[in-house]
Amino acid sequence: MNAIVSNLAQPVGQPKTAERDLLLRVDNVSLSFGGVKAITNISFDIQKGEIRAIIGPNGAGKTSMLNVINGFYHPQEGTITWRGEVRRKMKPYEAASQGIARTFQNVALFKGMTTLDNIMSGRSLKMHRNFLWQMAWFGPARQEEIEHRRKVEDIIDFLEIQAIRKTPVGKLPYGLQKRVELGRALAMEPELLLLDEPMAGMNLEEKEDMSRFIVDVNQEFGTTIALIEHDMGVVMDLSDRVVVLDYGKKIADGPPEEVQASQAVIDAYLGVSH
Repeated sequence: MNAIVSNLAQPVGQPKTAERDLLLRVDNVSLSFGGVKAITNISFDIQKGEIRAIIGPNGAGKTSMLNVINGFYHPQEGTITWRGEVRRKMKPYEAASQGIARTFQNVALFKGMTTLDNIMSGRSLKMHRNFLWQMAWFGPARQEEIEHRRKVEDIIDFLEIQAIRKTPVGKLPYGLQKRVELGRALAMEPELLLLDEPMAGMNLEEKEDMSRFIVDVNQEFGTTIALIEHDMGVVMDLSDRVVVLDYGKKIADGPPEEVQASQAVIDAYLGVSH
């Protein structure tokens, strides 16, 4: 799998990370819950068009970091700069409306709704007709929904899930549920996509499929991706740059090959050979 993903992740002519524009910057962010420090003085950036991995042992603060980026948590110290503007206490729905979408470590779908309707829910921020127009499903509201459904059908085709478009997601195997959740995030047309362990619990074939879709989202849609993942083979093949957290502190940041060779990372996460 790693060789296949590696070939997909390094297309000819892809711009180097240093040549891309800065999209998001985390400056000296600290987050505490009572006396427990989840994140301590962390700084890193995400460049437009890259796949940026955030890795570390369980409890390192990775998901807390994503929650800070999309406004679910507000840090006690530090700042988040998004597209050149410092954000202060932004709410998750505001982050979503400004182009930040995310998936979750545990699948967060409407289990009784179909694949189509779950992905369609990701278009809600794009709909502008009021509730009464939508209830009547008449005139402009009807045309608007038809246009949004067309975009959702394109996503379904892209993710190769046409066969389950009318299936309630609660009846789907776990790997397909994760793919539907990715589809719902893509329906928001994000500029930055936050993926929290998108391959957790998947078998090898499902990981290969998800890796391919992540690369295609990045290359074909031009979507910037921040990725939390424990499969180091996938991380090293997919990522342009990797930031490593341990006990809420940053211990490494750089290209995959440099991070993989870091003694601090080996000791804290990858393991020491004896």
